[in-house]
Amino acid sequence: MTFRPLVAALGLAAGLSGCLWTPGQHLGVGASRDGGIRTVGNDQVDLIAITPRLIAMDRATRSEAGALPPALADYQPPAYAIGPGDLLYITVWDHPELTVPAGSQQSLNAAGRLVQSDGTLFYPYIGRVEAAGRTLAELRQQITERLARYIESPQVDVSVLTYASQRVWVTGAAAQSTAIPVTVVPLTLNDAISQAGINPTQADLSGLRLTRDGVTYTLDLDQQAMARVYLRDGDHLYIPFLDGKEVFVVGEVMQPGAFDFRTGSISLSQALGRARGLMQTSADGNAVYVIRGSRDLETTPSAIYHLEAKSPAAFAVASQFELLPGDVVFVGAAGITRWNRFVSQLLPFSGILSQAASVNNDLR
Repeated sequence: MTFRPLVAALGLAAGLSGCLWTPGQHLGVGASRDGGIRTVGNDQVDLIAITPRLIAMDRATRSEAGALPPALADYQPPAYAIGPGDLLYITVWDHPELTVPAGSQQSLNAAGRLVQSDGTLFYPYIGRVEAAGRTLAELRQQITERLARYIESPQVDVSVLTYASQRVWVTGAAAQSTAIPVTVVPLTLNDAISQAGINPTQADLSGLRLTRDGVTYTLDLDQQAMARVYLRDGDHLYIPFLDGKEVFVVGEVMQPGAFDFRTGSISLSQALGRARGLMQTSADGNAVYVIRGSRDLETTPSAIYHLEAKSPAAFAVASQFELLPGDVVFVGAAGITRWNRFVSQLLPFSGILSQAASVNNDLR
């Protein structure tokens, strides 16, 4: 009599659908298939096998998407143009009274010529000079021509003591949010990051956002093409934080959890490695899935990528499959593991049924 409730419970379990009779998270074996679309419950997902062909197609797509935009690739910085706020040092050889009017003991900065807000500066003999918008060579030529009326064959040199008219802003996960001046030496993306510094524990270097003329570009510092990106006055470089760049590994792994990554991507095998690998005693090698949500679930099904990982060769494929932020890696349990869990959950319940049956018999 004590076994009748257990037998009855097992019979009831056998009558349930395949996706319900084994407890725990896993894809239902009874789900319908229509091409690559699988219906799980009330939701549709696109089930895709992880193969070398899929990886090749994914790389080609990412290569096109990660190409440097023409607006950045084609930009070559022109010669530095003087602007308001710049402090210039103008030298007239053999005429120290023009170079350092207050005497040789005066500091270098005090001898500089400040470009005023209207773009002009004052210089002895020739008065106001239009400096803004001119290159150093153009300003030198202009001063030389005007001084030639008072000095025979003047030799003039113009340099910048302080750059203040043009700057680039670096904010976000930088060691110090700062404005970096644009100088006569072209400023590259790498130069700006090196000068501002980064927060090594928080910076996401694969999601840099460069805003220029109202357009924002997302850049990956790991790409070699980034060394050819030149910045210009008014550019805003934002270094994002890592808090939004995580993948999640759950299921039959040694150490489930959320894992962040600073570089452009993390492979499936790297994510499994951070989770300390599959649990040898309970994991189903044919049940390794990558779940990737859709931006619009009402119109586009979520994608579930399937890796058959029973063979060690499968991890060579996994090492080439790149994950995206927000991906969920799920490792399902083997059939015997699900059955053992089902029984362990069922036995306490069968004990209750047995006691209820005993009480019922006693009442009779």
